[in-house]
Amino acid sequence: MPYLPSSARYENPGMYRRCGRSGLQLPLISLGLWHNFGGVDVYENGRAIVRRAFDLGITHFDLANNYGPPPGSAEENFGRMLRTDFAAHRDELIISTKAGYGMWAGPYGDGGSRKYVLASLDQSLARLGLDYVDIFYSHRPDPATPIEETMGALAHAVRSGKALYVGLSNYNAEQTARAAQVLRELGTPLLIHQPRYHMFERAPEAGLFERLQAEGAGAIPYCPLAQGLLTNRYLGGIPDDARAAKPHGFLKADRITPAVLEKISALDALARARGQSLAQMALAWVLRQPAVTTALIGASKISQLEDNVKAIETLAFSPDELARIDAILNEAGRGQSQPK
Repeated sequence: MPYLPSSARYENPGMYRRCGRSGLQLPLISLGLWHNFGGVDVYENGRAIVRRAFDLGITHFDLANNYGPPPGSAEENFGRMLRTDFAAHRDELIISTKAGYGMWAGPYGDGGSRKYVLASLDQSLARLGLDYVDIFYSHRPDPATPIEETMGALAHAVRSGKALYVGLSNYNAEQTARAAQVLRELGTPLLIHQPRYHMFERAPEAGLFERLQAEGAGAIPYCPLAQGLLTNRYLGGIPDDARAAKPHGFLKADRITPAVLEKISALDALARARGQSLAQMALAWVLRQPAVTTALIGASKISQLEDNVKAIETLAFSPDELARIDAILNEAGRGQSQPK
């Protein structure tokens, strides 16, 4: 049966926020295909999640060349969805991909060289079945390659019509400042930066967000729910379908310590007092940052997606609530390691 998107998908004008000083608006919640959309996953489940996301007004779908597993399979699966469900809606979508991590054998299948970055983009476009992506990222800095070379490759992607905007991911504040300067000189301003940021990982607050605001770029934090830790999924143990139970997941069971569970339980109680789920509060907390344009979530179920999107209904925090969150993070289980 043909997919017909909801006619009400744009009825919430508060769903969108301008990205930095650009003319581009992004939904407050974006969907990432890092997990749950690869060749090892159930295709129809991922397809249903993407359809529901679009129905809810999510227009931004984030990929990378190595997403899967196996690497490349998330782009292949999303390309199939584009052909079957979204061919008539391409101009309503923001589709991003990245290059930076290892993709093929030999010296040209990894890093930040012009050779690798542009070859990777061509391969991504072939898997997606697209002529261009909306945002193309350098997925990580490469210490063996000058920033000028990597940024030159990103700028070339825009000049060649294979990308509309460029972004960075996993660059620190100093690296971001240099990369943004080079891009500006090349006539391709930095649009967006994708750092890891959540309640347990606050490094971007130490200079990166300030730098992005100075550059007029937006931020799209990934892992805003700490790969599921900042939900109520783990309060009763590790579910069989959770990331911590998957052999290819990055969230390992040994990171879910009693000290971490103590913090999560206290945060959950505060969220309930706010009339939110813990996931909704964690997303609202990320979106409170002036530099942040959108929060990048993952989802393995439609119910998770729907719960996450409701975060935008209650974005404000009182000073007391923010102080309480800081106290929970800093005092409960003091001296124990934090999850990343």
